[in-house]
Amino acid sequence: MLAEIRGFPGGVRALCALLAGSAVSLLLLLRWMRIRRLLAVIKRVREKRDTALRRMEETAGRLANQFPVADPAVILSLSLAELSKKLQDGSVSPEMVLQCYMRKALEAAGEVNCVVDYLDECEEQLEELRRQKHKGPLYGVPVSIKENISCKGHACTLGLIKRLNLTASEDSVIVQVLKKQGAIPFVRTNVPQSMLNYDCSNPIYGQTLNPLNHKKTPGGSSGGEGALIASGGSILGVGSDIGGSIRLPSTFCGICGFKPTGNRFSKRGIVVSSPGQRSVTAMAGPLARDVDSLALVMKTLLCKDMFNLDPVVPPLPFNEEVYSSSRPLCIGYYDDDGFTQATPSMRRAVLETKALLERAGHKLVPFTPPEVERAIITLSLRGLMADGGATFLDNFKGDIVDPNLKAQVSLYFLPNWLNRLLSIIMKPVFPRVSEVMRNTESLRSVKDLWKHHTEVEEYRQEFIAKWKKQDLDAVLCPILGPALTIGYPGQLSTAVSYSILYNLVDFPAGVVPVTTVTKEDEENLKSYVGHYNDFWDRLMKKAVTDGVGLPVSVQCVALPWQEEQCLRLMKEVERVVKT
Repeated sequence: MLAEIRGFPGGVRALCALLAGSAVSLLLLLRWMRIRRLLAVIKRVREKRDTALRRMEETAGRLANQFPVADPAVILSLSLAELSKKLQDGSVSPEMVLQCYMRKALEAAGEVNCVVDYLDECEEQLEELRRQKHKGPLYGVPVSIKENISCKGHACTLGLIKRLNLTASEDSVIVQVLKKQGAIPFVRTNVPQSMLNYDCSNPIYGQTLNPLNHKKTPGGSSGGEGALIASGGSILGVGSDIGGSIRLPSTFCGICGFKPTGNRFSKRGIVVSSPGQRSVTAMAGPLARDVDSLALVMKTLLCKDMFNLDPVVPPLPFNEEVYSSSRPLCIGYYDDDGFTQATPSMRRAVLETKALLERAGHKLVPFTPPEVERAIITLSLRGLMADGGATFLDNFKGDIVDPNLKAQVSLYFLPNWLNRLLSIIMKPVFPRVSEVMRNTESLRSVKDLWKHHTEVEEYRQEFIAKWKKQDLDAVLCPILGPALTIGYPGQLSTAVSYSILYNLVDFPAGVVPVTTVTKEDEENLKSYVGHYNDFWDRLMKKAVTDGVGLPVSVQCVALPWQEEQCLRLMKEVERVVKT
């Protein structure tokens, strides 16, 4: 038989080609079958969501019949402080408020696809509130919750099909404390797949749109929160932040957002895509329409309930004296970090706010963060990718990768040897791209990881020393803006330098909207070239184009554990901009 095969080489080649073709066909068939199966799962999940939202609509209708509201717009227009006061004195009931926000949230869900789940246990909470004699500080306040924050009986999918059946056995600590203080979590909001992205799209629930411009992203990863609050469908939201995930949606959607020091709030029950990563600090924080609302949430959550439920959280109550102080501040400022060139509107927002703060009696002094390029590429990126992205990539095994994430995921799939080769080839022409490629390699040993952690801490101390030398109370600086066009964030991870810097050093930071993009800003954008003049700079220019009328914010920062000082500056910025 062997002799016969050797005698017919053409036949052997044909047989091999047939077998190879059959193998490829089989693989394609299996892939097609897997995708069909996943699409069927997605269809069922979306139908389940639609059913839940219909149930929410029915509940809102029932509450409207039992507790009629003459003009829902009046309730929806109240600030959190005003609403809380009316709930406390009985001018409005929790049922009246909840039905108004349910209907507005449903309207927002239909318009921008920001809501992924209805928390029907909120109906039981209404019953409990009726029986309670004591009214907590957030009594009757409806709250929206980011999808990765555990709520009992609901899955934190992170937009990943493999997590659909992983339902939480209990509420996260932060949700437990909200409920103990009288708040009513009622909906959960959309996130980008895996959450390591600042767009807001995943294969399960689809793309969330920016309510101010549907061609633009609402930001991420707390994008559903930003879109819902900006649409008026929530008065208060809870998100999480590892590189700007609270601050970017807040600024893109024109609301306020706050990222505390890493351990000021409990992280128990908050799901992340790369557990075990320690170089860049993640944490939970609030999103709302104004700064006083953020401060009220901080006051309310920093309580014995949180400290008892999670003893890891330092028992530091909110310092009202610092927040309410009228003492003039010494504020450092910068309008460009030297890594991601600030857009014209970003720079103008800082400089105009600086002038207003000076006019109000504060001292503004130039401040330059140390070695931002090293902080972003060598410390932040290398820390996030210390395992070569293996933990992050595990999320996508057997799943559908969202189109907005494909460029990012593809980069992390490259083996170390190819990363090194591409880094060498690109270095003469694109030095920044070369450095990024080199720093996505996995660290070689535990010793290297410990060395990296030491470098991060040394950088943090260097930053603090520079801050202390200038005797600063806080820092005013840009935040990425205006909102990027959908699809660009996955290709522009380097553009988060203004926000991720403060996750790296673990400083509290928040954003306040101060202006909108003008036609002059748009015209000046035409001369934008960036600091490196590479394709990321060119992408950045395209991503923020057509932003006239969109909100632009400034970022306020304080030293670790000085949340009250940061919020104080945010409140002052809000005041001087409005007067």
